[in-house]
Amino acid sequence: MNMQATVSQPFTVACVQFNPILKEREQNLQALLQAVQEAAENGARLIVTPEMATTGYHFASREAIAPYVDTIPGLTTQYFAEVCSRYHVYVVVGMPEVDSKTGLYYNAAALIGPHGYIGKYRKLHLWETEVHWSAWGDVGVPVFATELGKIAVNICMDAVFFESARLAALQGADILAFPTNSTAQTVFMLQTRAETNGLYIVSANRTNTELGYHMIGASAVWSPRGEKLAESAFLPTAKEDVNETTILYATIDPALYQNEAKARLGERRPELYKELMLYKAPWDFSKSSEPKKLTIAALQYEPAIGDKQANLGKIKQMVEQAAERALSQSLQLDLLVLPELSATGPLDGLSVEQCFELAEGSSGTSLSFMRQLARQHQVAIVFGFIEREDDRLYNTAVLIDPAGEIEGKYRQTHLRPEDRRWATAGETIRVFAAKSLGRVGLLIGYDALFPEAAGLLAVGRADLIAIPSCWSNPYFSEIAINPQIPAHAYPPASIANWAATAIGSQAYTVAATFTGTCRRIRGGSGIYPLDPLYGLDHPIVAASEQEAIVLARITTLHPEWWFNQEKLIATRRTEHYKQLVCHPFENT
Repeated sequence: MNMQATVSQPFTVACVQFNPILKEREQNLQALLQAVQEAAENGARLIVTPEMATTGYHFASREAIAPYVDTIPGLTTQYFAEVCSRYHVYVVVGMPEVDSKTGLYYNAAALIGPHGYIGKYRKLHLWETEVHWSAWGDVGVPVFATELGKIAVNICMDAVFFESARLAALQGADILAFPTNSTAQTVFMLQTRAETNGLYIVSANRTNTELGYHMIGASAVWSPRGEKLAESAFLPTAKEDVNETTILYATIDPALYQNEAKARLGERRPELYKELMLYKAPWDFSKSSEPKKLTIAALQYEPAIGDKQANLGKIKQMVEQAAERALSQSLQLDLLVLPELSATGPLDGLSVEQCFELAEGSSGTSLSFMRQLARQHQVAIVFGFIEREDDRLYNTAVLIDPAGEIEGKYRQTHLRPEDRRWATAGETIRVFAAKSLGRVGLLIGYDALFPEAAGLLAVGRADLIAIPSCWSNPYFSEIAINPQIPAHAYPPASIANWAATAIGSQAYTVAATFTGTCRRIRGGSGIYPLDPLYGLDHPIVAASEQEAIVLARITTLHPEWWFNQEKLIATRRTEHYKQLVCHPFENT
């Protein structure tokens, strides 16, 4: 049914935390129908159930799951169509599907509404358990127009891949329904997927243990601004299992369907994203082959706006302090990351003429100073400055090696609206091979709001991503998910976007920003690791309102860990990503 949203007033949504009994489809269906009916009677207009809610999750083979699959539409959707019609509601139900024409099975979800079956989604990015019986999803990420708004679906592991939610947003989705069976990773990513795409996300997880696999609850509803509207209890171990069905409710306001993040979709640079279509697995001889043990640091300080000498003096002092701290631990600093526009501070209050006066070429004061500092301390440095080339200015970041040589230069490709009055956008996003560090990707501040940029660095097999930044409200939010979910907790002031960048690209992300009262800058500089959720490594993040040196010892590659960049690259589904790399007219 081709329908535009007609509901203009806020309405209730429900996350049904239903725990199916493995291989008991008929019993599960009856219990699930009762739970959906309860949610409808309590006023929910959109009701989302977990992944594989009709059958349970663990099946070892096609033969094992064969008795429990259903077509979509089929018996299952008929059951729910009656409830949807009676209560005038929409339901998303996770289930295993059999394609009647091919006999292939899929981990799928069906959307049913007041007038019956609407459409289906087949999980794009599969996890290990279902690859033993499920084919990879082949319908893309469809978006369905309903009276509640435009609804899309992702399932569980899809959340780790930015592409899944982005494809929904690019087709105008307002709400992303998210059935999952999550132990932590996928539900953690949802805050950033909501705020970078301008989507409401309605996530339904399980709350029990199946064949030793424990699902943590923490169902949630996120706003398009990354606000947590509701979240159920976190159940860390099987000791806290809740086998009974519980329901989480929240309110969605259609007035927020149009929002800042959706407007930013028009600022995307698809012409720069073409390499997202490259599938670099199983071979890629450009990637790093051996782990590197590195000592890295991010510097967070309050700048003197427009005063290079004062800022360079402060930087020198902080670099010396960082080197001393490392030495006190018998370590040699390998990398220092400074904020965006390191020597000038943010330029919002300056005229274009003043920006030109502060700009530098290849032999300018700041660059020469940083090269000398790198040589003096035998440390690689990433810093930002206003670069002038002829009559153009760029917001530029430079990677300097320990010998003081320039190993990489990046010009910001996604410009803040405030910066377009003086800056020209760069035209390349790439990874640099650094002798002492491995493969390093550079982004600057506002770039991180465009997940395609970090995605390109992951495809380029970056071991590290450095983000010189100068962020202020409303462009980012602090991590809002239950702080107990990560095995190694994120400190207060940790930025959700930077945390998701590290996990979603599987590259250590070093972000440095300013702090202080000027320009509402909030800090949050730090080292954002690959997997603190399951205890691999620790996030180290500065407090939001104080100058700080954030120092960490890392190992860049983890080939034996359950999830890593190798597995990320191998699981990408490039055949469905074309819309990400083309302007709208190129897709027609």
